[in-house]
Amino acid sequence: MNQLETTPVEKWVLKPVGNFMSQSTSSGIVLFISAALALILSNSPWSLEFEQLWQTKFRIGIGSFEINKPLQLWINDGLMSMFFFVVGLELKREIIAGELADPRKAILPVVAGLGGFLLPALIYWTLNQDASIEAANGWGIPMATDIAFALGVLYLLGDRVPLSLKVFLTALAIIDDLGAVLVIALFYTSKISLFSLGIGAVFLSLMILGNVLGVRNAVFYGALGIVGLWTAFLLSGVHATIAAVLAAFTIPANVKISKPLYVRKIRFLLHTFDKKFDDEAHQGLLSYEEQKNLDKIQYVTKGVIPPLQKLEHGMHPLVAFVVMPIFAFANAGVSFSGDVLSTLASPVTLGIILGLLLGKVIGISGAVYLGIKTKLVVLPEEISFVSIVATSFLAAIGFTMSLFITTLAFSNEAYILQAKVGILLASLVAGVIGYLLLQRSLEADNATTPE
Repeated sequence: MNQLETTPVEKWVLKPVGNFMSQSTSSGIVLFISAALALILSNSPWSLEFEQLWQTKFRIGIGSFEINKPLQLWINDGLMSMFFFVVGLELKREIIAGELADPRKAILPVVAGLGGFLLPALIYWTLNQDASIEAANGWGIPMATDIAFALGVLYLLGDRVPLSLKVFLTALAIIDDLGAVLVIALFYTSKISLFSLGIGAVFLSLMILGNVLGVRNAVFYGALGIVGLWTAFLLSGVHATIAAVLAAFTIPANVKISKPLYVRKIRFLLHTFDKKFDDEAHQGLLSYEEQKNLDKIQYVTKGVIPPLQKLEHGMHPLVAFVVMPIFAFANAGVSFSGDVLSTLASPVTLGIILGLLLGKVIGISGAVYLGIKTKLVVLPEEISFVSIVATSFLAAIGFTMSLFITTLAFSNEAYILQAKVGILLASLVAGVIGYLLLQRSLEADNATTPE
C-alpha cells in the first residue's frame, strides 16, 4: 500500500504551523504577543516612530472621489470589519442551529449576558457622570468580552472543563458581541448621511435578493458587500463594521445537496473512481475520466457545505491570526512614561476596571443566581455555581472589543490612554483570577463526583 509522502517543508513548516493554529489557545497566545510587543515598543527608544507609523495616511480614490485615512483607522474600520463579519456569521449560525436556536438552552447565556452587559455600563457611568461629556461617553467600553482571550484561558485547563461550560462561555461571548454591535450602531456613530445610508440599503437589498434567489457564490456577496455596502456605511457616519455584520446575515445557510443524497452520490462516485483508477497504467497520473470523476466529487462536496459555514471556517484563521493581532499591535500601545498613579486614579480608568472586574462578575453571576432562584434557568448538572462565578471573571477580559470601542468613544488622547490602562490591567487581573478560581472549582467538582 502506497503511503502519502511528505516533503521537508510539509513536515517541518506546514504541519507544525497547522497544528499550532488548530489549538484552541493559539489565537489567544498570538494576541497576547501582539499586545506585549505594542507595549514594549511604546516604551522603547522607538516609541515616537512606532506612534507615527499608525498615523501614516493612505488614500484610495477614483477621480474626485477619495477616502483618505491614517493607517490605524484603515485597520480599525477596514480590517476589523472582517472580524465583525465573522462575528455576524457566528451569530447567524448560533441563531439558526446553535445554542441560541433552542429557547430553553438560550435562556442561561442570555440572562447571564444581559447582567454582564448592563451592570458594567452602569458602574462606569456612575463614576463618570460628573466628568466631561466625552469621558461619560465611554460607558460602552467595559461591556465587552474578548472571546479569543476568554476561551483561550478556559482551554488552558484542558479536558477537565465540562463541554457545557465551554458552550456557556461561547454563547455568552456571542451574545456579548451582539450587544456590542447594537451599542456601536445606536450610540457610537457620527453625523449620519441619509444619502449614503440609502445607497447602502440598496446594496444590502441586492444581497438579500441574491440569498432568496439561491445565489451561493462568495464573489457576488463579497463584491456587493465591500464595494457597495461597506463603502456606503463608511461614508454614512454609521460605523463600517455594522455593514460587515449585516452582510454576514445575508450569506446563505442552506445546503444545495441534502446529507442523505450526498452520501449516496459520493458512494457512487467513489465506486466509479475505484473501478476506473489504474495507478500502474498511468504511473500515478490521472486519466481524463478519473479527473472528471474527481471534479464531480468536488462539486458534490461543495453543495453539501452551506456558504455560511464555508466562509466562517475559511475566514476564522485569518481573523484570529492576522486581523486581531494586527489590531492589538496598532491599538494596545501604552506609554508608562507619565504619572501612572494619576492615570489609575482617573474616573475613566477606575470606571473600566471596576466595570469589568465587578460589573461583569456580579452582573453575570448575580443574574444567573436570580434566574436559578426564580426557576427561570437551570444549570447543567456538571456545572456548579462557583464555576459560573469563575467563568464570569473570564468574561471580564475585555481587551479587543473594549479597545475597539475606546477608539469610537474618545478622541482625547488622555482619555484613550486612561482607557487602555484600565482595559489592560483589568483584563490581566480577570484572566489570572478566572483561571485560578476555575481550576480550584473544577478540582472540587471532580473530588465530589462519584466514580
